[in-house]
Amino acid sequence: MVVLLASSLAACVTDGGDKGEMVYTDDRGIADQPFPADYRAQILAFLRTYLNNPVGVRDAAMAAPAQRTVGGRLRYVSCLRYNAREIDGSYGGVVQRAVVYVDARLDRMIENAGEVCAGAVYAPFPELEKLTR
Repeated sequence: MVVLLASSLAACVTDGGDKGEMVYTDDRGIADQPFPADYRAQILAFLRTYLNNPVGVRDAAMAAPAQRTVGGRLRYVSCLRYNAREIDGSYGGVVQRAVVYVDARLDRMIENAGEVCAGAVYAPFPELEKLTR
């Protein structure tokens, strides 16, 4: 039974190429990705659980999703800046994150977003500053 399950899961995973990463879809980065129309709601839902304290976020700004190459694949990416409260209530400073979408759904957040978000045009994101638990 265990061998059957392992072989079934292995069939779903493809080799990520020369980077040694595992890919769970057949997408090799050349397929057109759909635009994530509800990206704002997806980000807010994610950050509500991602942040230690989602209340009182300051200096929130976001760039609308744009197609960028991430890991050799063309993806829609939203760039985000915010200053969230730490567990002790203090503010740790503004951070920059990249939110990556696959098939119009939030896939992951990149914490070191410098290169991915280079040249992004930010606009205020007041919904993030009004976030509650």
